[in-house]
Amino acid sequence: MLRRRASGAEVLDTPAELKARALRLLARREHSRAELARKLAPRAESRAALERLLDELVQKRQLSDERYAETRAHQLARKYGAARIVQDLRAKGVAEEAAERAASGAREAELARARAILAGKYREPATTREERARRARFLQSRGFSHEAIRRALALSSEGED
Repeated sequence: MLRRRASGAEVLDTPAELKARALRLLARREHSRAELARKLAPRAESRAALERLLDELVQKRQLSDERYAETRAHQLARKYGAARIVQDLRAKGVAEEAAERAASGAREAELARARAILAGKYREPATTREERARRARFLQSRGFSHEAIRRALALSSEGED
């Protein structure tokens, strides 16, 4: 919340206050550069001052899109496939290459996660074509690849017969 003077005018953070605010945010959890810039922008004196602060934090390794991408990908990998992870990271301002690198670990274990998610959500194997299609759409909405979906559905129906 912005401070206000008695006259009602807004008071912006000094560079030191802005840095302290940034460090408090980073102490709670990792942030992408774009996400931190969005949170700090209303408090910054100018866009240039904000960029200088962000550059300083990156130089001191206190802010890292790579580290953020790895952390976020690990969190999302429990429920989502690689495509959804990449989409989320790009939405948070992470570069395409960094998002792809972070999601590469999720791609390796995608089949196992897809099977685990199906087993947790559905107790019975799919018996009809419509039910298989419903489960495939569910996994597709979670960002799993077509190959992982196909194999997970095939394994779940033959493994439980």
